[in-house]
Amino acid sequence: MSAVTQSILYLDGVSVAFDGFKALRSLSLTLQPGEMRAIIGPNGAGKTTMMDVITGKTKADEGDVLFDKGSIDLSRYDEAAIAELGIGRKFQKPTVFESHTVADNVLLALKGDRSPFSALFGARNRIAAETIDRYLAIVRLLDHRARLAGALSHGQKQWLEIAMLLAQDPKLLLIDEPVAGMTDAETDVTAELLKDIARDHSVVVVEHDMGFVRALGCRVTCLHEGSVLAEGSIDAVAGNERVIEVYLGR
Repeated sequence: MSAVTQSILYLDGVSVAFDGFKALRSLSLTLQPGEMRAIIGPNGAGKTTMMDVITGKTKADEGDVLFDKGSIDLSRYDEAAIAELGIGRKFQKPTVFESHTVADNVLLALKGDRSPFSALFGARNRIAAETIDRYLAIVRLLDHRARLAGALSHGQKQWLEIAMLLAQDPKLLLIDEPVAGMTDAETDVTAELLKDIARDHSVVVVEHDMGFVRALGCRVTCLHEGSVLAEGSIDAVAGNERVIEVYLGR
């Protein structure tokens, strides 16, 4: 089988320019089903633009952007359609419904039958409660289900938003700097819950915190000036002379 047909996400030769500035330069990246990948690199390396291209926010000038074993050409779809296809994205700043409970936040995000018929006979409510609790357990918020989201700590709001993303039943999760502003304890928990999620989802994590990246224990891709500078284990990438030079420093 080819790399395309094996992969959940396949980027090849992807380039994007904004007013002459090359944000992505022939970027190639392959992600396997059930794989977690950490993306690192200096500011301006192309990490956000790469996520924008995958989610349809930005269109690539050239290159292939394929999803689900090459069966879906993402360049042909807009953001809403790509979300429906099974790609969920979490931005750096959490956006939760602060005046609603933790459980209701997940309920609002749930993908499923929202027809009047289903609501009328309560099937959705019964299924929803079990499903909500399952997602809240994954993100360590089950004991907080009745609290208002606004009362959560910054880290807990990040976890709640991850639960809301899971409620949309994505095949691929894109998560942007999840531990920015978290305590050390919250950072450790986040690494564990993402590893739990990666058991049955593909996950891409963009992050600057190298201790956290190491805790994820996954393959690492370092971007620089819009293309892949190095890829491999955290030790291989962190020990790469060019990565040290352009990103990690001595």
